[in-house]
Amino acid sequence: MSSLSKQDFQNLSDLRYRLRAFQRASEAICKKHGLTSLQYLLLLHLKGFESREWATISELAEKLQSKHHATVMLIDRCSELELVERRESASDKRCIEIHLLPKGEKLVEAIAWQHRPELNHLQLEFPLSE
Repeated sequence: MSSLSKQDFQNLSDLRYRLRAFQRASEAICKKHGLTSLQYLLLLHLKGFESREWATISELAEKLQSKHHATVMLIDRCSELELVERRESASDKRCIEIHLLPKGEKLVEAIAWQHRPELNHLQLEFPLSE
């Protein structure tokens, strides 16, 4: 195993600093809207899910990098806040779909909009695919 250079450590440090700064700013934005960061992430992953307007609990657990039972508890809390709802799948009765409700839709859009300046700044150094 080769050793890391001083520049490698500086790059890793800078990346972690930028990620943490973004996370802290995001936490503050979420708090102003009465949500936790995890609640916002759940809404964001639902809104941004590929090719459809809902996701399964397992898909959300993967996106959140969380355990299934922890994701269920998060969905329960968001459901109590009337941000999301569970629906039985029309095509597979064993499958439960998690959908955004209008209140959740409004919140995720407002919070995401407030993240745009930082996202634009980060994209200059870490381009995201379009």
